[in-house]
Amino acid sequence: MRPCYWLSLAVLLCTGWSSLAFSSTNNNIVPARSTTSTAPSAASVLTFPLTQVVSDIDDTLKSSGGVQVAGVTLGGIDTQYERGDFYPGVFQFMWELSLYSVTINQRYYDDNFYDKSSAYSLQLSPPKVAVLTARAEEFKAALEIKDESKLAKALRRTGELSEINPTSEWGIGPVLYGSVSEWVIQYKKGLRKFNNFERLLEQDPTGQILQYVYVGDTGELDQEAGETMLREYPELVKAVFLHVVTSDPPSSYPPMGIAIPPPKLINGRPLVFFRTYVGAAARATQLGLMEDDGLMRVVAEAERSLNDASVSKDNSKYIDLERDIEMAYRTLEVDLS
Repeated sequence: MRPCYWLSLAVLLCTGWSSLAFSSTNNNIVPARSTTSTAPSAASVLTFPLTQVVSDIDDTLKSSGGVQVAGVTLGGIDTQYERGDFYPGVFQFMWELSLYSVTINQRYYDDNFYDKSSAYSLQLSPPKVAVLTARAEEFKAALEIKDESKLAKALRRTGELSEINPTSEWGIGPVLYGSVSEWVIQYKKGLRKFNNFERLLEQDPTGQILQYVYVGDTGELDQEAGETMLREYPELVKAVFLHVVTSDPPSSYPPMGIAIPPPKLINGRPLVFFRTYVGAAARATQLGLMEDDGLMRVVAEAERSLNDASVSKDNSKYIDLERDIEMAYRTLEVDLS
């Protein structure tokens, strides 16, 4: 078998070298030492930085249900989906974002460097999803995201079943938690997430291997955290996507769905608001962060999810999805014209 350069979020070389293996211990991102002084740097192997998706959990990956205790929300405000429901297409969206940087590196290598007579070829694995959550670290014993959790399994399964570059190595990466103080003093949540993002950056101090896309929601100061990321690190943060959620009951929504704020630029980088992950994927495709085929895979997965749940076409969930599917097809028409 031909030896190969194999890069995952930890950039591992299957020729026996280890260039940049990262581990998460007590939420500290620690670079592993190279096993040989002759190992090539990961930056020298990559033509383009890999994209790591950085995500919130509640009301971003799955619905909080808008549950409150003593007037304090338990994770978020969304009442459209039941507590614990994963949003349709969310895992496919994050996979496609992660995959695209792998795809363009692979294509560039194959077009410019691949040599059939060489002993080496380049194979890449998408970076795992990093998590910034407001969940309190003091309650980690009860709230920790474990490998056997439904969330971790769903992410991993998406990578395993992918039509492109299937892998069992993709899924949950480093998880950085909040604290009880942010549950009591809510306005601190945005700052805590930004501070945790700065800790995450320690995994690649050079900024040459990884760039980031942050995905959050409009319910728990993720916008404050995301805007600060764009202001402070525009060279590293490619975009911020915010899931628009509301505590209003679905029965009060306008016939065509709730209004979505328009995208805006901060320090030259896009901040995008979206209602469904099809809408997020359409915007990502417009921004050159995802391929057309990837957009269509998100559409197919989101539709499958609602159909499997027997959601009726007059339900607000389907109304939101169909509105964004129309935007997806308009995006593809522009790309093909």
